[in-house]
Amino acid sequence: MFDRWRPGALLARWGRVGSAHHQILRGMVWVALFVFLGKLAGAAKEIVIAWRYGISEEVDAYLFVFNLVSWPVSVWFSVLTVVLVPLATRIRQKIPTDLSCFRAELLGLTLLLGVALGLLTWLGLPILLRSSWAGLPLTTANIAVDMVPTLFLLLPLGVVISLFSAWMLAAGRHANTLMESAPALAIFLTLLAMPGGGVAPLVWGTLAGFALHLACLAAALVRKGEFSAPQFAVSSPWWGAFWQSFGVMLAGQVLISLTSIVDQFFAAQLGTGAIATLSYANRILALVLGLGATAVSRATLPVFSQAHASGQGHLSRMAAQWGGLLFVLGLFAVLGGWWLAVEGVKLLFERGAFTREATGAVAEVLRFGLLQLPFYFAAIVFVSLLASQGRHGVIAVVAGSSLLVKIAALMMLTPSLGIRGVALSTSVMYATILLSLTVMARAAKK
Repeated sequence: MFDRWRPGALLARWGRVGSAHHQILRGMVWVALFVFLGKLAGAAKEIVIAWRYGISEEVDAYLFVFNLVSWPVSVWFSVLTVVLVPLATRIRQKIPTDLSCFRAELLGLTLLLGVALGLLTWLGLPILLRSSWAGLPLTTANIAVDMVPTLFLLLPLGVVISLFSAWMLAAGRHANTLMESAPALAIFLTLLAMPGGGVAPLVWGTLAGFALHLACLAAALVRKGEFSAPQFAVSSPWWGAFWQSFGVMLAGQVLISLTSIVDQFFAAQLGTGAIATLSYANRILALVLGLGATAVSRATLPVFSQAHASGQGHLSRMAAQWGGLLFVLGLFAVLGGWWLAVEGVKLLFERGAFTREATGAVAEVLRFGLLQLPFYFAAIVFVSLLASQGRHGVIAVVAGSSLLVKIAALMMLTPSLGIRGVALSTSVMYATILLSLTVMARAAKK
């Protein structure tokens, strides 16, 4: 009865598992390790910023500018990854000689995009920062404006970094995940090495970190023979397929990225402290979501893309197996997080003005937010499946409709549950997304 659980029997069963499953699991382990190391670098950066600046106008100004500058970069990277990884796999399978030309022309386009966004930010952001729309105090606005002549360079650097990271992922290499810790490490070292006052160390450390990240990615691509000098042309026959997928994914990504902004508007109606309570809970959730989501998406998308390009017929079954496994793991994460919520919030935040009552409020919101984990992790698998099949329109429609689901859930849950309803509405949204993606995935022919 227990023979099947002997070490030899377990190894034999593991050997019968398909190589694609091995590749996904190996990718998840490596990506999770690299993300964890990156989170450690990020935590060290946050500690030294808090030690150096505390809660001050300098930090408010820096975060305001940095978040505005990084938003288009994050949208570009999210869309580019989903579109480029399957497309690069198709090119390698069908006409490998086309890859170099397309890579060079896409780099040329990216450079032009980065320069255009950078100039627009350099000229327009100071006007926004000084306007009433920004809502910044005068002193904070002046500090922020002084940062723009340096931080606008993050846009051209960031869009190229996103492209190089996507090429690394398309090649099935996960070292780019570890390289993402370069900006945090550079800020940490710069703040320790430059004892002078003001925000200059923080600003120049950020720029140095982005430059270091770009240099690491470029060196890795050159070493693997996957770097092509930029060409400012659109002669590759693969541009049609790229734009067809890119347009629909861009629309969906922009819409789903608005859900966090909608949360802020609803939370603002719930009284003083509601936005802060939700923000503290989301910071903890981001650690878990970031670790799991990055590992799942970056491990599954290249494998699914390769399997689809080679005509393997078991792709939907493979996705269903991994989706089910991650859903179960998400349930265990919910149970563990629910149990540890109070102690986790207390360990991270309860000091100074953060009272025991605040710990209880944040922990309660955190528990409702944790309910999204099984739906979120499983949904990522099906997004990878549909992306590998080139069904980007389906992903965009589901992502766009999720904003409507989110608003409807907020309107139903917030009046009775308050800030807990805001957190729970995200779980409802991801449950709906998972259901929709599962139906769409089963409708696939492959």
